[in-house]
Amino acid sequence: MVIDFHTHAFPEKIADRAINKLAHASGGLIPQTDGTLGSLKSEMQADGVDISVVLGIATNPTQQKNVNDFAAKIDKEQCFVGFGSVHPDACDALCELERIKDLGLKGVKFHPEYQNFFVDDERMKPIYKKISQLGLITVFHAGHDYGFGDPFHCMPQNMENALKWLDVPVVAAHWGGSGCAKQVLKHLCGKDIWFDISFGYGTMPKSFAQELVDAHTPDKLLFASDMPWHRPSWEMRLIESLDISKEDKEKIYCKNAAKLLNIEI
Repeated sequence: MVIDFHTHAFPEKIADRAINKLAHASGGLIPQTDGTLGSLKSEMQADGVDISVVLGIATNPTQQKNVNDFAAKIDKEQCFVGFGSVHPDACDALCELERIKDLGLKGVKFHPEYQNFFVDDERMKPIYKKISQLGLITVFHAGHDYGFGDPFHCMPQNMENALKWLDVPVVAAHWGGSGCAKQVLKHLCGKDIWFDISFGYGTMPKSFAQELVDAHTPDKLLFASDMPWHRPSWEMRLIESLDISKEDKEKIYCKNAAKLLNIEI
């Protein structure tokens, strides 16, 4: 079994517009799906993925309800797990977190660049406290982002600072921080935090990837792609090039995620 812990999809009526806007903002990345759930499902089958976690992002306060309603719809399909989102500037963010829990969603996603907040900003403490009370898995876009420049809002040292306010499983995407392997090794490896390995193929030197696996252990790594921007099969090629035992690869590909998501495999 393969569980992809980091994918994106959009409602059909906005998928084309959203995917083209994001591709342009990223410098022309070529999307591997058309942004819809149906297209994601087709590409999952092509690359041998059984379950995808679909991460929603509320890029402004008014989007929360629609993003989370869509996540709840996604979550009803057997091959998908939907995660919700809240925007830090929304006056009803705490209430919306409760609604996310009531909808049966297992987690939330933050993108500190699109949402314009530092992950270790004091103003996030009430949101993190509510998330911890509700027991929601929390995923952060971490490190650099192709569509933005300095200052980046979730560098490894910021994530390290924020961990003290979160008493839930925390996932730092993109190997703990895209483009930040040395800082990840210094600030996050060995801490109580999960890394998803999305967007590593072709962007992370193999030597850094191996060093992160060895330092953080496969017990805290989650297979992920960042579909539609990277294919699962690409990330599999990176994993298969590393010195990892068959048992540990099974942890990365599915067992760790299944444990976090409480999925029987």
